[in-house]
Amino acid sequence: MKKKFIWIPVILLIGFLLGGITYYFLSTITTTSYKPFTPRVPKQIEEASRAFSEIVKAVSPCVVNISSTKIVRRQPSPFDEFFEFFYPLPDGRSRKWKEQSLGSGVIVSSDGYIVTNNHVVEQASEIKVTLIDKKSFKAKLIGSDPKTDIAIIKIDAKGLSVVPFGDSEKLQVGEFVLAIGNPFGLSHTVTMGIISAVGRADVGIADYEDFIQTDAAINPGNSGGPLVNIKGDIIGINTAIFSKTGGYQGIGFAVPSNMVRAVKEQLTKEGKVTRGWIGVTIQELTPDIAQKFGLKYSQGVLVSDVIKGSPAYKAGIVRGDIIIEFSGKKVKDVGTLRNMVAQSKIGSQVEIKILRRDKEITVTATITELPADGSEVRPGSSPNMDMVQNAFSGITVIDLNSNIAKQLGVDKDEKGVVIIKVDPGSSAEEAGIRKGDVIQEIDRQRISNLNEFNRIASKIKAQDTVLLFINRGGKKFYVTLQPQG
Repeated sequence: MKKKFIWIPVILLIGFLLGGITYYFLSTITTTSYKPFTPRVPKQIEEASRAFSEIVKAVSPCVVNISSTKIVRRQPSPFDEFFEFFYPLPDGRSRKWKEQSLGSGVIVSSDGYIVTNNHVVEQASEIKVTLIDKKSFKAKLIGSDPKTDIAIIKIDAKGLSVVPFGDSEKLQVGEFVLAIGNPFGLSHTVTMGIISAVGRADVGIADYEDFIQTDAAINPGNSGGPLVNIKGDIIGINTAIFSKTGGYQGIGFAVPSNMVRAVKEQLTKEGKVTRGWIGVTIQELTPDIAQKFGLKYSQGVLVSDVIKGSPAYKAGIVRGDIIIEFSGKKVKDVGTLRNMVAQSKIGSQVEIKILRRDKEITVTATITELPADGSEVRPGSSPNMDMVQNAFSGITVIDLNSNIAKQLGVDKDEKGVVIIKVDPGSSAEEAGIRKGDVIQEIDRQRISNLNEFNRIASKIKAQDTVLLFINRGGKKFYVTLQPQG
């Protein structure tokens, strides 16, 4: 019996030894299998990361938070006195109140000049600027330009950090950019992206558009902040976003630095912006219109009207000319030419290359100042007259006389026929033709009255595309009508 009990401790000892050995090997395997992995980051990536951080360190002190206050007054109604008699409010607070808006800006001179958006400070009774070190200043509005949505304000400070302007004409799609601002009041937020497109026009934000499009996140409050390149230069001022929700959706727009710099210099020196003018109405040269003009390609812009006595008129430019170069630069579209003319120096002479019936002609025009804009006259109702029904592209027309011309805002000496009806679903409706438009040409043949209209229109074949010259309240342009389906 004693021998049996002696084996018990031996067995236990062997069990402990085997358990210890097993635990040792298992722990070694487990530790080896789950050893933390340290990735090998290429030096180029590390250097690029540090470079972006250095850009932010250099630019951030130049970015400011702008808070503007605007007094909003409600139009009085006949019932105000009645309600205020029974429910009086102190200090007339029922009729006016304060609205505050937040935005961004960027310091462009060490003595306190700041660039921002016009819509950030528009009609503001008080403008407050907060620097990165939390110091606050009251700012003075130096000048604003609603046509580009740029404004200049100034604070009483010296020795401020400054960001230089870059050359926006050298930008390439795909370049890295950083947007810095105060979205939703979150001070000095930095977002990164690329340049998605350049030369964006007809966005509907400003009169003079040449926007840089970027996918760097831009949100409410970013307006007026800088868009910078990898050198830390300002290449744009963030202005707007394209969004259905009001937040970031990957499409933001910035005013290019060259346009900002030109506006800034005029506002700081003169307090206003003057723009060049040559006196032409222009429109896009679409493939359909180019074909009707006998062109194989649609390069340049089409002159749809020339103002009498204007620089273009004196230079010999006529309606139907196609402008392909301005001051030695190619004209891509309407926005490009409009901006080039507007930024030209008043009194300077420029060479304009035009295409006239397949012949290139170079003329010289003297830039003058853009006159004050006149208000657009909307077409009024045509008087009740004997109407002549015409099956030409689903429109009904009558003769233009002096009384109708006055109602439509058309010069009394103009000739043509007035559209008084556009059939729903017709090619005219699809082309944007409206009631009140005056047709003055069909396929470059002048129309003086209804008889001429009927004579020329009757010769148009069912499969023909028609080129019309339209006068809409004094605004003249070409449009093509496709065959009636």
